[in-house]
Amino acid sequence: MIVAIPEPFKTVVTFAHPLLMLATLFLALYAGYIGWQYRKIRSTEGEEKKALIAKRYNILHHKLGSVFLVLMVAGAVGGMAVTYNDNGKLFVSAHLLAGLGLAFLAALSAAFAPILQQGKEWARVTHITVNTALIGVFAWQTFTGWQIVQRILEKMFKAA
Repeated sequence: MIVAIPEPFKTVVTFAHPLLMLATLFLALYAGYIGWQYRKIRSTEGEEKKALIAKRYNILHHKLGSVFLVLMVAGAVGGMAVTYNDNGKLFVSAHLLAGLGLAFLAALSAAFAPILQQGKEWARVTHITVNTALIGVFAWQTFTGWQIVQRILEKMFKAA
């Protein structure tokens, strides 16, 4: 069943997903930077180490990761919902598959949190590797999403 979105809200709903995902990409990059700052504590000594610890990067990184996971899953589900509502079907494409892969990678990354808290180095390396892959897939997702946004804009301007 397709639920018709009232005309005044249709444009807002159509562009909510790309804007949300762009913000989520920037959040991911910032969370990665904060994680990198936290990791520097392991190789630092003295006053510099105390200063880094005082900034509580670990807590901020964990909170940002939680928000990222929620936004990623909401973005994946929301994007599919908007596409289905607008077209009556989903299009199996690189964008859809990358989005589903991103939701999986975000959940996988978050699943390492309890093991990371135990101090397991293999879990840190895996967490960093998964997140590096996530950023790469997210870049591809952004590229394919931009192509979709361009098609939507062209369609909107032709109709006007």
